[in-house]
Amino acid sequence: MNAGLRKLTEGFKGKKICVVGDIIADIYIFGRPYRLSREAPVVVVKHEEERVYPGSAGNTINNLLALGAHVFPLGFVGNDNAGDRIIDYFSRYTTIDMGGLIRHDGETVTKTRILAGDTHTSKQQVIRIDRESDKPLAGSVRSLLLGRLKEIGPSMDAFVVSDYGHGAVDEEIIGYMRGMARNAIVVGDSRYRLKDFKELTLITPNEAEAYQLCGMDGGDDIEKLGRDIMGFMGVAALLITRGNKGMTLFLRDGTIHHIPISGKDDVADVTGAGDTVCAVAALSLASGADFYAASRVANYAAGVVVMKRGTATVTMEELQSAMETYGKNHTHTG
Repeated sequence: MNAGLRKLTEGFKGKKICVVGDIIADIYIFGRPYRLSREAPVVVVKHEEERVYPGSAGNTINNLLALGAHVFPLGFVGNDNAGDRIIDYFSRYTTIDMGGLIRHDGETVTKTRILAGDTHTSKQQVIRIDRESDKPLAGSVRSLLLGRLKEIGPSMDAFVVSDYGHGAVDEEIIGYMRGMARNAIVVGDSRYRLKDFKELTLITPNEAEAYQLCGMDGGDDIEKLGRDIMGFMGVAALLITRGNKGMTLFLRDGTIHHIPISGKDDVADVTGAGDTVCAVAALSLASGADFYAASRVANYAAGVVVMKRGTATVTMEELQSAMETYGKNHTHTG
């Protein structure tokens, strides 16, 4: 393992990272199939267990906490049971500032996954049920979020903007973050409107999102794709995550780094891997890494979480172990 990368990760502890974005509740219901229903041609699943994890921007926050950062989340949580459970989850940590988790009268966005399987087998996802609020967030609640961002902004080591299209990241937030990116580290990740994230420090789309950003259908010329995006986005760096092909990093000076996959390519679950990449890249940059080193560390972290089922995080021990085991991979620079 590169000693410099290990030293870099040792600097993660206590870094102040602000995450602004859509915090959702990932609910996992586990059960055992035990008979066919008389009502319809479906299997009846006997409930065994239910777990709730913070998802989307909440997963980014969770990954940062697991790596020792001091996290300042900014987002909305409903005044409902799912919201209570997210608050309870985060309250267990001493390295989180809960002041930016703003409760509102709408429902918390939830993704409920039903997983079924026999007791000693790996359970498979049967169905996912999404619940979203159609009610727009009140202006007064929005201004609370922006006010809190302006209040804590100057003291942060880095920012992550995690936009999943549920309303937390609006034009005012993006405008403020674009201004901050002139002098601070701002990592952006957006599911549907990456085009609005111009002039940030680093954006981290997956391959499909990158092609969508360019209005292209997809193909094999990743280098042309990246150069096109760098041409109109005005970001300092672009990191495209490519599943079992690894990642490709584009820099403003035209340098391209192809970073091979870390770990095995028999992926268990890609849920939340993008959140991990965002979190680790921001934390690495805040700890003094250049874009290449930050991308390599993020790649090792992603290699760990995709081997776990569900919304997962990576610990410092797991990250350093992956760096030790897979650190002999070389990158190709284009």
